[in-house]
Amino acid sequence: MNRRRFLSLSAAFACAPALAQASTWSGIALGAEVSVTLHGPRDMTAPLLAATPARLRAIEAQFSLFQPSALTRLNETGQLDLSPEFADLTALCDRAHLLTGGLFDPTVQTLWQAAATGTQADPTRIGWHQTRRTRNTLHLGQGQQITLNGIAQGYATDLIRADLQRAGATKALINIGEFAALSGPFHLGLSDPEHGLVGQTTLTDGAVATSSPSGTLIAGQPHIMGPAGQPPLWSTVSITAGSAAMADALSTAACMMPLPDLRGLKQAANLYRIQVVDTEGNLTTL
Repeated sequence: MNRRRFLSLSAAFACAPALAQASTWSGIALGAEVSVTLHGPRDMTAPLLAATPARLRAIEAQFSLFQPSALTRLNETGQLDLSPEFADLTALCDRAHLLTGGLFDPTVQTLWQAAATGTQADPTRIGWHQTRRTRNTLHLGQGQQITLNGIAQGYATDLIRADLQRAGATKALINIGEFAALSGPFHLGLSDPEHGLVGQTTLTDGAVATSSPSGTLIAGQPHIMGPAGQPPLWSTVSITAGSAAMADALSTAACMMPLPDLRGLKQAANLYRIQVVDTEGNLTTL
């Protein structure tokens, strides 16, 4: 499957009076089902929603692994002159890598490829610390390739939200693989691929990202793995924060973090909420 994760949050707009004023665009981007719901008069929402597909194509042209992009060129050549958005995302990768003690690591693309092809990964090619930047150029280590699937969907969600806010939108729910809200509240169901609906969360002017390791399998194994091959500890992790990109990256790494480490992560990253589902379907909320 091309999708990084099980899309484990679904919006529930239950009979809200404002629903009659809501308009939605939906499609596919970055390997996931995506949608943007805007509240307001049609003459405002229609042009904003009409601009969404082109904006997402421009984002995919930078970060997609599923079609030719700046990211695939980086993996082919080992270096890339960074656009402002690519540089921004690289800085966010640095921060997520630091906050998680190295568990968030885009160079795990090497592990993914090895698992998919049944070959042995070269551990010397794994390690975000091996990448370096000179001015506006990103250089990979010898033989390295990276994936941004653990953060790009959240980053795209943030970009679309910022676009809408600049255009004057005041109430919206953006789902580009992760969720972000303008205003609200929006009530979202939390679902696990093994145990179904296990809880819910309410989102107002924030973002939520959810990772389920077994939602997508690579050669029968969970698609989320640590840079040293660490297995996931949780069936699902959902993080609510101000930034969808950071929630995305941290929810990926948090799948491999025990509860004491998650408590430290919540404080260090100033997260609003962490929800974890264990292998038996029990939900714990921090």
